[in-house]
Amino acid sequence: MMTKTIILSRKLLNYNVLKVKLSRVYKCFLLISITILFNCKKEEIKKHKTPNILFVLVDDLGYHDLGFTGSKFYETPNIDKLVKRSVWFKNGYAASRVCSPSRASILTGKFTARHGITDWIGAKVDEDWRARNRYDKLLPADYVRSLPKQDITIAEAFQDKGYATFFAGKWHLGDKGSYPEDHGFEINKGGFHRGGPAGGFFSPWNNPKLKNKKRGENLTIRLAEETTNFITKNKKKPFFAFLSFYAVHAPIQTTEIKWRKYREKAEHMGVADSGYIMERILPIRQVQDNPIYGGLVETMDTAVGIVMKALKDSGLDKNTIVVFTSDNGGVASGDNYATSNLPLRGGKGYQWEGGIKEPYFIKVPWLKTNGKTSNFPVTHADFYPTLLDLANIPFLENQHKDGISLKPILEGREINIDRPLYWHYPHYGNQGGEPSSIIQQNGWKLIHYWEDDREELFKLPSTEKDELNVVDEYPEIVKEMSNQLMIWLESVHAKYPKKDLLYDANKQKLRLNSIKTKKLQSLEKNRLNVLSKDFKPNENWWKSKVIKD
Repeated sequence: MMTKTIILSRKLLNYNVLKVKLSRVYKCFLLISITILFNCKKEEIKKHKTPNILFVLVDDLGYHDLGFTGSKFYETPNIDKLVKRSVWFKNGYAASRVCSPSRASILTGKFTARHGITDWIGAKVDEDWRARNRYDKLLPADYVRSLPKQDITIAEAFQDKGYATFFAGKWHLGDKGSYPEDHGFEINKGGFHRGGPAGGFFSPWNNPKLKNKKRGENLTIRLAEETTNFITKNKKKPFFAFLSFYAVHAPIQTTEIKWRKYREKAEHMGVADSGYIMERILPIRQVQDNPIYGGLVETMDTAVGIVMKALKDSGLDKNTIVVFTSDNGGVASGDNYATSNLPLRGGKGYQWEGGIKEPYFIKVPWLKTNGKTSNFPVTHADFYPTLLDLANIPFLENQHKDGISLKPILEGREINIDRPLYWHYPHYGNQGGEPSSIIQQNGWKLIHYWEDDREELFKLPSTEKDELNVVDEYPEIVKEMSNQLMIWLESVHAKYPKKDLLYDANKQKLRLNSIKTKKLQSLEKNRLNVLSKDFKPNENWWKSKVIKD
């Protein structure tokens, strides 16, 4: 009995010793695990304090020019994939209906009337407008011709915090002395005063800031490659990269292979008998079936894919914020009449939704809200404070006065403010838009026309096409919003158009009648020509097909 007791005691002793040892091992393991997790979390926090930024801006891309926004004709798999990993702001708005003003708002965080660039730089104003033989009632207001030097651009804000800064593509914010390198970008690949791709989309092009390398090279792809080169060379330093495509701006060009692909697709979908109707001043495209534009859009999407792959291959995708948007609506009138923005009314240059509503999304890789959507109305001016906030950089309150940080929405929270959005365009657009100013707030949009001071009121989003003008039904809302708009315009010292004392109503009538007949017929003829099997723009397809000498 004594022996059994001793054996049992020894077993209990061994068990207790083993228990103590296991407890020590467990505590040691737990301590190591906590240390690893703490260090990982510390490293994660460290990364998120200095995230990289990739800003992708497409020129003239319409709201419905992408697969995820409803296009059945254009193919954009890379962008569609990116938006699924982002927060999509379904009510995202450009700061203007044309390019230069919107670009200035992105870089300064201000609405257009405040920074003064209210039209595309190069547009004629005052008496010079008569040289266009437009015979309009007003002479367009003057505007600022280059990005104001006193403004601290978003690039300069990041550069001041040690970021490497890079710009590629379209600038259109001033001539020499006001190029990207004059406003915070250390490297500039292709940005100068021109608003379109000088020399076309295939090399050799005429761009003093981007050397030609090989004949037939595609400009859009080259800009993507320049961006990837910058990214891979800056793995160890935070960067702010701004990829500003010249695509999908006119002149629209593509390869024969892509034209053929989209021509056959249009034929398979069924070619409509007509592609245009008359808007107030110019014809406007009603169908997406231009195979040249289809190829141009697809190439832009491929370029986005190239850059996103570079981020992933370099291991930077988990710490790089990606922004994607366009500067104004798709070109449905004027230029190349390239696309349709339906069901939105209008397009580039127009005061309606088709001119200012844009693809607008932000990818913050470490947030769980990716793949979500937001209906909160946002604008180009919001990018500046949002990116500062995400990078834990203090706000510059006196700079981005009209923007707000969207970080709460990106983190899954709400922004409980009812702020007004403003647009000011005291000019005539090349695409049929009229001199007007807009205020949008609490689901209402009021448009004030400067030709005759008439106003339109729309309830959004009940009618995306802006066809239900309810100005006579809500006089109190009209009065309140109109007063608020005028007070704001005066507060930012907005400039206005003036009456043309040489206005000739008969000449204007003759011009408009010519548009309704000759122009409309010409557009329909050209549309069918581009869709014909034997279409050929020239021997080398805009230089995309290299012909040996």
